[in-house]
Amino acid sequence: MKLLARFTLIGCLLLPAFALAQSALPARKVVFTGGRFDESAQRELRAAAPNLDVVFPTRDRVLAEIADADAIVGGLTREQFRAAKKLRWVQTGSAGMETLLAAIPELVTSEVTVTNMKIVQGPEIADHAFALLLGLTRRIDRAVESRATETWHSLATFGPLFELHRKTAVIVGVGGIGTQIAVRAKAFGMTVIGVDPADLPYAPHLDRSVPPDRLDVVLPEADVVFIAAPHTPATDKMFRAAQFAKMKRGSLFIAVSRGKIFDNDALVAALQSGHLAGAGLDVTDPEPLPKGHALWKLPGVIITPHIAGRSDGDAARYFEIQKENLTRFAKGETLRHVVDKQKGY
Repeated sequence: MKLLARFTLIGCLLLPAFALAQSALPARKVVFTGGRFDESAQRELRAAAPNLDVVFPTRDRVLAEIADADAIVGGLTREQFRAAKKLRWVQTGSAGMETLLAAIPELVTSEVTVTNMKIVQGPEIADHAFALLLGLTRRIDRAVESRATETWHSLATFGPLFELHRKTAVIVGVGGIGTQIAVRAKAFGMTVIGVDPADLPYAPHLDRSVPPDRLDVVLPEADVVFIAAPHTPATDKMFRAAQFAKMKRGSLFIAVSRGKIFDNDALVAALQSGHLAGAGLDVTDPEPLPKGHALWKLPGVIITPHIAGRSDGDAARYFEIQKENLTRFAKGETLRHVVDKQKGY
């Protein structure tokens, strides 16, 4: 009993010292390098992870603050990556990863976890994809042009108009964007075929899915092809002349993810020959699309300047994933939207 009492007394004496030592340990530091956060947003983020040192530096203080940072939320340069000796986690503000990973090859081989905004971006880009599609199928593009001359054209001027009901959509890339496109396509009464390297589970908005090596098999079924995949070495120029040739004559091509996934010259040729009826492009290669490029003048082409990812709802979704991942990082839990750095998405 005396021995037990002695150990109990020693434990009571050591516990306050241990607690004091723990409280003396520096809090893990998270530096926000991008975005504008007002005082209310800063308070909310700090409250979500009270055991973290959450810092919102001015631009001239970023490099100094990240020197001992455990995590960075926002933009990241190669200089900053090299300066952040303790870095364990990076939360990017975009879905696409090719620019960041190409700029910082050391990040790819490092132990640093990277999370992005995949899945977060989706509703607004899917809306935009269908705006481009409907602009073509209902010839809204020609109606807009007629406003300049204030001319009420006859139906014959517009050419054939198409309904989407019972048409077939092939969606290349069924991630956050592609899934939202599929939901909308199914709501329009379309048959929906997904093309994705993942083994996609059954979903009511997909009639079936195939891996990328079966792309050429399903292209002849497509009335419209949507490009919603990330740009990676595996998807670079996956649409060339051969793929456009396999699409139905009179079909449509919609691209809203990355312009490097398709060959611009091959697309121009398919449009000029009349094999494709039209194209809706929010992305091109290069960007901006230079003046004088054939795509600017071709009929049946709608071009928007890479604006599909913006909406009145995206900022709130970005903030929520930043806050949730901040909370998860504070608790040592698995982060959401972790990037496979080798695959690039």
